[in-house]
Amino acid sequence: MLNEYLAAFIQTLAAIGFAGIALGLSVLLGKKGKDSKIKQTPYECGMLPIGEGAPRFSVKFYLVAMLFVLFDIEVVFMYTWAVQFKDLMQESSMALVSMASFVTLLTVAYVYALKKGALSWNS
Repeated sequence: MLNEYLAAFIQTLAAIGFAGIALGLSVLLGKKGKDSKIKQTPYECGMLPIGEGAPRFSVKFYLVAMLFVLFDIEVVFMYTWAVQFKDLMQESSMALVSMASFVTLLTVAYVYALKKGALSWNS
């Protein structure tokens, strides 16, 4: 069994060795650059950077975005279930019970998000 993985093990060792040798040679043979204040400033297409770079977004924006993605993905699951609903109901009524419990769980999560004020922009 060990013979099956021998080629992969040798290739892994060769890759790690090459990466280590390449990094070591670049440190030993590379030029040493001098640090200056002008090199540490961000490049703005030839313009001098004045002020802050990008405006700061509220955490509420990211929270609403994550909730949107979460509930949007759940709709995708519901769509695929609805497409197969007729076939699922011929086999068993458990498909309806499982989707009802899924929708109940989503409703509870949505009410919880509303109670916590996750969708309120005023606070």
